Amino acid sequence: MSDYRMALALTAGALVGLGVVVLVLAMIGLPKRDVTPRSVRSRKDVERQTKFAVAGVIVFAATLVVTQWLVLAAVFGAVVLFWDRLFGGSRVERQAIEQVEGLATWTESLRDTIAGAVGLEQAIPATAVNAAPSIRPSLNLLVDRLRVREPLPDALMKFADDLDDPSADLVVASLILNARLRGPGLRSVLTALSQSARDELDLRRRVEGSRRSTRRSVLIVVLVIGAMSGFLILFNPGYVEPYDTAQGQVVLAVVLALYALSIMWLRRLAGVRQPERFLVQSRKQVAEEAER
Repeated sequence: MSDYRMALALTAGALVGLGVVVLVLAMIGLPKRDVTPRSVRSRKDVERQTKFAVAGVIVFAATLVVTQWLVLAAVFGAVVLFWDRLFGGSRVERQAIEQVEGLATWTESLRDTIAGAVGLEQAIPATAVNAAPSIRPSLNLLVDRLRVREPLPDALMKFADDLDDPSADLVVASLILNARLRGPGLRSVLTALSQSARDELDLRRRVEGSRRSTRRSVLIVVLVIGAMSGFLILFNPGYVEPYDTAQGQVVLAVVLALYALSIMWLRRLAGVRQPERFLVQSRKQVAEEAER
């Protein structure tokens, strides 16, 4: 009975703590940020992670009340909390692929527009109208910066930061060089870059298709472990009775830790490591621009 009361106390404490955090955030509000595509994406990620955090607390509380096992409740709550990081790789990679595809299409459109003897300052707004949804917010922001007479190289540098993709750095770097030097040959460079983006797009799609089965295997392992644990706890409590003791909880923690390591290893095999960007503004430059 004391264990049951302890479980209820821990559950109540977790729920009260969550309620206090939500109440404080509702009263003071979140700090305002610049409305950029990157900040919008980060805000959406925070909102999504907050939903998983709330679901994790609920799963932790429910598991603790039903099983009275603190270790299992903590593990189930952590799995729900980090669900997006464990099994959200497919969504992130799909968004990256869509952005590369939109970038390749926009590069080809920009090349064809420049062929009509139109400068970059006029070609960029003309091509932003029919751009892909994956890069249109960043392009619209670039057009707005050009309308307020911001220098083209600086606006393009911020455009690369908004996209935050190594493939975009190649295209933007060529545009910055042309904007500063005004030399010929931009059409041929854009043609080569668009073809390179298409080749990268095909490669990433093949890699994503091959790793999708690995991600599915990780998800199946986690679901099977959770389903079997719940089945044994609910319908065969005598089989798992040794875990009610302190020694049993230690053994359970070791077993679940081994499962966690194996799942993290599988998740790492299914992940995609992006190359580092080379067109990055230093913090000093960002601070100087903010002071202006």
